[in-house]
Amino acid sequence: MMTWKLQAVTGEFTGQEITVEHDMLVGRHQDADLLLQAAEISRKHAALLLQNDQLWVQDLNSSNGTFVNDIRIEQEVQLHDGDFVQFASLKFSVLAPNPELIVDLPEVEIEPVNATDQQTLTTPAQEMADKGMPSLNERDTDVTVNREGMPQNIVTPKPAPIPEGVDIKAVPEPEPVAIKQPPSSVEQEKEQQKNASVGLFTIITLIILAVVAWLFFK
Repeated sequence: MMTWKLQAVTGEFTGQEITVEHDMLVGRHQDADLLLQAAEISRKHAALLLQNDQLWVQDLNSSNGTFVNDIRIEQEVQLHDGDFVQFASLKFSVLAPNPELIVDLPEVEIEPVNATDQQTLTTPAQEMADKGMPSLNERDTDVTVNREGMPQNIVTPKPAPIPEGVDIKAVPEPEPVAIKQPPSSVEQEKEQQKNASVGLFTIITLIILAVVAWLFFK
């Protein structure tokens, strides 16, 4: 959307820019879009109108008049860039919007890559070779791969030699350690009965000895 502006030359808004994006009422009325509080300004002094992206000004029978380039107007007047519009003694400079710059970019055609060009494309392996890194084939040329993809002709490293003077057979084997099984519940019961019998026999023997001793010394 093209935006017009008014830059205040005199009055309370001197140096400021007012953007005109829609029809605007100019005056001292509280509902005015461009509120000018000078006593010489009528309550509804003038109107700024946008028609087809063009700016027009219309006087609303103001007491002190509306001017375009120092000429008092009686009807709608179209404004142009650089014009001066004046409400009583308050003057504004008209700033027209800058035309939108449309840059036509040239169309770029993308040509399809044919088979010959594809062969010239650099692959990751070629990039590694260019940087001085050996390729996979150069790293191990003796390794072949079968149909399942498993490497063949791989030499298994030999174990380290046994130092001289060390007799492997001389190392004694550890003797097995017998683990004593805990007695079962049946054996425990038998042991308890045996102990009870021994105790009872001992008591009877002591009683007999006591009776014999009593009879002997009586």
